[in-house]
Amino acid sequence: RVGLYVPGGTAVLPSSALMLGVPAQVAGCREIVIATPPRADGSIVPEVLYVAHKVGATAIVKAGGAQAIAAMAYGTETVPKVDKICGPGNQYVTAAKMLAQNDTAAMVAIDMPAGPSEVLVVADATSNPAYVASDLLSQAEHGPDSQVVLLAVNMTDDQLAAVEAQVHEQASRLPRVEIVRQSVPKSFCLGVKSMADAMAFSNAYGPEHLILQNDRASDYVKDVVNAGSVFVGQYSPESCGDYASGTNHTLPTYGFSKMYSGVNTGTFLKHITSQELTREGLANIGQTVMTLAEVEELEAHRNAVAIRLRDMV
Repeated sequence: RVGLYVPGGTAVLPSSALMLGVPAQVAGCREIVIATPPRADGSIVPEVLYVAHKVGATAIVKAGGAQAIAAMAYGTETVPKVDKICGPGNQYVTAAKMLAQNDTAAMVAIDMPAGPSEVLVVADATSNPAYVASDLLSQAEHGPDSQVVLLAVNMTDDQLAAVEAQVHEQASRLPRVEIVRQSVPKSFCLGVKSMADAMAFSNAYGPEHLILQNDRASDYVKDVVNAGSVFVGQYSPESCGDYASGTNHTLPTYGFSKMYSGVNTGTFLKHITSQELTREGLANIGQTVMTLAEVEELEAHRNAVAIRLRDMV
């Protein structure tokens, strides 16, 4: 039984329901519980309800935030307890997931720490300022706690000013400009002298989204060590990864791309090993097992093999 958290506090996000529900369905999860914040009238947005139906959700929890995570982690009279919780969210949702995972009373796993949203854009003199600005803003509008980073490789003051002008111009036309005004102060631009410096910083930062808008962008994909998802070249906006390019948009944040991958079908699978030895098989490896058991001074381990080998004589 898996719990899928679909954010919805400031935006309607059926795409998150798809990104979580489809791989869960493909993996064969027997029960899918979706938690999502209700609207002011207490109803769930129809787009999310439609996706829930298509992925075979067995229950929908009309709750958001840390309280929704807690309900699925521990279970209530009306909310089924789940075995694993997946999905992105704000800093409180992410903290709640991490807290529940570390509580043995909950006995629940999580996919990864996922949220708030972040993007790191690598640009140089060949980059289109309008494209760079649009990619920065596409993440800045997610929430007031989002962070966007621009790594400017050998860019002049005039080139950086052109990007800044585009950020201002495009942001002023956005319906969510007030959110952008809150997230941009938490963001920054960093000038570096080379692509080697840029990739070193990016790998240390471990961004959720890494956008390479520099010259010969595809040449540097091999240098990526830590990133949730990489967008290569000027025609690869992060928006496509959010919706339709084939990758999953539930990705590790806070630098957790250093040890986590994004959601995929494997997120909803577990692996159980099995072994059956024949008489001949035990005879072939028995001595190896007994030798290792002797080295580790685990006599009962050695004896479990020895007692069978004696019966074979």
